[in-house]
Amino acid sequence: MGTAGACCFSAHFAAAAEVNQPSYADGGDIIVTATKRETSLQKTPIAINVVDGEALRDRHIQSLLDLGDGAVPSLRISTYDARQTALTIGIRGIVPLDANQPAREQGVGVYIDGVYLGRQHGLNAALFDVERIEVLKGPQGTLFGRNTEGGALSIVTKRPSGVFGFRGTAGIANFGGYNADAHLDLPEWHGLSVKLDGVIQHQDATVKNPLAGQTGWNYFDRQGLRAAVRWKPSPEFTADFAYDYGHDQNSPFYGQLLNINPNKCVAGPASAQPACVLPGTAPINFTGTVKPLNPLVEVVGDRRMKAADIGVPQPPSLDKTHGYTANLSYRLSPAIELRSITAWRGVTSNQYDNSFGAHRPPIVVAGCKGAACNFSRLSLADLYQKQFSQEFQAVGSVGKVDYVAGLYYFNERVSDDAATPNSMAFDPTLTNVIVLDPCRGSAGFGSQPGCRFIDRASHAYAKSYAIFGQATYNLGAVHLTVGGRNTWDRRHGDLYIVNNAATPFTYRQNTSRFDPLLVAAWEAADGFNLYAKYSTGYRSGGASSRSINYRSFGPETLKAYELGAKTEFFDRRIRLNVAGYVMDRAQSQVDFISVSFDQTTGGSRNTTETINASGTMKIRGIEADLTVSPLPGLSLTGSYAYTYTRVPPVRNPFTGVKQNVYIVYTPRNAASGAINYAVPLAGARLNLHLDGNYAQATQTFDQYARKNEASFIVNARVALADITMPGGADLTLSLWSRNLLNETHVYRVDPSNGLGSLPAAGSTSSSLNNVLGDLGYFNAPRTFGAEATIKF
Repeated sequence: MGTAGACCFSAHFAAAAEVNQPSYADGGDIIVTATKRETSLQKTPIAINVVDGEALRDRHIQSLLDLGDGAVPSLRISTYDARQTALTIGIRGIVPLDANQPAREQGVGVYIDGVYLGRQHGLNAALFDVERIEVLKGPQGTLFGRNTEGGALSIVTKRPSGVFGFRGTAGIANFGGYNADAHLDLPEWHGLSVKLDGVIQHQDATVKNPLAGQTGWNYFDRQGLRAAVRWKPSPEFTADFAYDYGHDQNSPFYGQLLNINPNKCVAGPASAQPACVLPGTAPINFTGTVKPLNPLVEVVGDRRMKAADIGVPQPPSLDKTHGYTANLSYRLSPAIELRSITAWRGVTSNQYDNSFGAHRPPIVVAGCKGAACNFSRLSLADLYQKQFSQEFQAVGSVGKVDYVAGLYYFNERVSDDAATPNSMAFDPTLTNVIVLDPCRGSAGFGSQPGCRFIDRASHAYAKSYAIFGQATYNLGAVHLTVGGRNTWDRRHGDLYIVNNAATPFTYRQNTSRFDPLLVAAWEAADGFNLYAKYSTGYRSGGASSRSINYRSFGPETLKAYELGAKTEFFDRRIRLNVAGYVMDRAQSQVDFISVSFDQTTGGSRNTTETINASGTMKIRGIEADLTVSPLPGLSLTGSYAYTYTRVPPVRNPFTGVKQNVYIVYTPRNAASGAINYAVPLAGARLNLHLDGNYAQATQTFDQYARKNEASFIVNARVALADITMPGGADLTLSLWSRNLLNETHVYRVDPSNGLGSLPAAGSTSSSLNNVLGDLGYFNAPRTFGAEATIKF
């Protein structure tokens, strides 16, 4: 039980006619599988939001990153750094800053048709024919396992129907955008049903690159294919097989220089200018000078740039994903159904990130010579992942008891490497720029394979075993649930290259963990359900491949207490769901980043150390969702999430100084609302959709108090549906817009760009030689387009 997605299930009300399905207001319901069985959302003892296929269409959601606008207020999705190649996903304040390392895990589990996705790379691929996305909030350690402290994001695709049908959509948009998808259901033949899906999504860059022949920023070109086969030789046995392939070319968001020397730093006593002190350091003096701004560099902090000030080499990044899944189920009797989920999946990610040009140090000065003139750090990273998982489940009911029991196995192999050559150089007068040779131009190295100075390269291996069970005892209006899961993790890896030299660093970690679940639910009256819940979760430990010595860290654990209510009034035309929760996390994994610069070569290195913080991180929250359907065809929805977080001060591993740390991408207040209205019009139906999504400003780095900017994003769609065509086909014509008001905000800000440096070992002085200004990334601009969908 818990909150239901008011922002999302409203599509069942207003858009039912567009997809020829019964509406909730007419007696339908929303079915979810959060407890490994099909249940009514309102009677499921889990805090959950559902983003169904109609909500995805109304908001023009093409990939998971589009959900980052705040459709579900407690769900936060953003790019890692500025890159679309990997996503940062969080629920209820469980948001890891850097979960895209091979030996590092995410805090929210992402699943497709019951299969856990081990990496956050490739998650921004095009969505296929999605039936719904279930956002399961709070620890899901019993049924979903490790790395689900904040919850789980469960994507459920549409299965073959066995009835002939075709649906195709084609559209165009601004920024050279176009999209198309096709879905073909073939008639059942001797118990076999086949469904084929294809999707294409394209958008040109929204920030232009002045360098000829190079990709701009915030570009994507995605294609995907999926084939699904259902074999049902008898009513008792069903076998679902699926294969999918995704190909995603993209480029990062553009990093703008928001200001210059924002803290007015000058050489002298540090005590006189505390705003210039890098958090986690305690310098006595500031030395050096803040350099004048290069005449070719633009400072733009109040608007999104349409073109970069300096063109740089920017090839598109490339993500490839593929997977095979076999879901088998056999109902032995009314008391037991046996299930098997077998899956192989893989990800290849080749990252090219040249997103800030001369907006980041080291700063080139007039009269420079050789490599000291170089700038524009090109971040190159390759990741290759393969995983296999096997799950067995027994699901059924015996008397008054509903139960789920199972076994789980997961095996993953990951490798990565990274290089950060410079790609550009100023001339000594700072008035002209040149493109460096891609093989030897960056202090003897470059971006081409075989020419790279490898900052790091690693392998990581993980095996996980689990046994789990959950049982609900139904005593009339009272339902008592007890569950538990024991997990054994076996992990090891090696960091075999650091700074282009072979290294012997390894780590090995074996852990065992038991996660219990207790739920008491009470159907106090018709349409009025209450519950109390206790659950735990944990995130596996690992090692930081961005550390120069492969520093390892242990698992973090979380306890959660939750109270909630799901209510319905006035013949189910008003739904109000509320939940309040308390979560305490121990041994929190906290990231500390140090950036070092070499003024001679123009090079830089990012080092990340992840440590387990002492003390208890506290998260407190309230969530509320309201849906009102006052008139036929009209629904009004609103969702709100309040999230309070507090982390005890943590000792910085680079300096030994205790400092405040923060939970990233977790606004204190976030809200979403929508209006859906459907009305008959000239033998067809007019559907109107408008939604607004607000999020308060929040930190974007663990170690900096500096926040991004608050946001308010409005999306809209108008569609004329159910237009009867010759041959019995139905046509839908629509206009849509994302970020309708073209709202502009900095969604990620790096303040280290404008602070004093990390003092050298044994020194009490901090240098100002590389003080520039805050580096920020703006959200995507307004996009709009038109689509036509035909269905028969």
